[in-house]
Amino acid sequence: MVLTEKFIVILRNIFFMRSGSLIFLIILVLVSSCGEYEKLLKSTDYDLKKTKAKEYFDDRQFVRSSELIGQILPRYRGSEEAEELNWMNAQSYYGMKDYLSAGSYFKTYTDQFAYGKYAEEATFMAAMCDYNLAPRAELDQENTKAAIEGFNFFMNRYPNSTRIEECKKLVKELQEKLVEKSYMSARLYYDMKQYKSAITALTNSLKEYADTRYREEMMYLKLNSLFLYAENSRSDKQKERYQATLDDYYSFMEEFPQSKYSRDIRRIFQATGKFLKIDISKIEANIQ
Repeated sequence: MVLTEKFIVILRNIFFMRSGSLIFLIILVLVSSCGEYEKLLKSTDYDLKKTKAKEYFDDRQFVRSSELIGQILPRYRGSEEAEELNWMNAQSYYGMKDYLSAGSYFKTYTDQFAYGKYAEEATFMAAMCDYNLAPRAELDQENTKAAIEGFNFFMNRYPNSTRIEECKKLVKELQEKLVEKSYMSARLYYDMKQYKSAITALTNSLKEYADTRYREEMMYLKLNSLFLYAENSRSDKQKERYQATLDDYYSFMEEFPQSKYSRDIRRIFQATGKFLKIDISKIEANIQ
């Protein structure tokens, strides 16, 4: 809103009056501004709306900017200005932290302007929207997976971009979240004493995330789940399940011979060996 000379004089005079009057004036200006904006929304002057939308965008008044752009976009579809308006629209929703809508509009931009001025930035920002929507590790991780996919797509499409290192860092962060989610899900089965499900979940997690920081703990949980599953099985199923426990024991000891779980591991080994009637002293000597 442009201030007239008369308005400036009034404002200057009011400045020296009581604070209550100044507050009243501010409210009056805001009400007046809102009234002008409402008139603009109802206006059929599309060029004026376009100009004001850009002004609002530059002033970071993203709600107003997006509302006006939404009204005029169909009018400018196919024109030279369509690309700029689509870009500002996506950026406005991102500025409002409406990442779901912003992500959709960034993808719309890349679909319509695959080689446009902002195509590289829009591709990155679309992935950033999914990144911002990614929840805590214990919740559903669809947005986390979408963000990883988006950043990988960006790196493949723009291998020389200055954002490559940033993308790698963000992907690593997101993958850690998936690792934690996988660990927590598997651990939940173990804590609930659903050992068959725990074995499956832990096996899959260890296979998918071989370098997880939880590897030692997860391998221990898997071994103990195998042991407890065997211990609580029907007699005709116990032998094969204790044998599976023994096989997993060897795998664990090969990776973590000095494990912090050594005491529990030895207990499992001794009980398993006793059931299978094997000479555990010879096996321990060979391992050492």
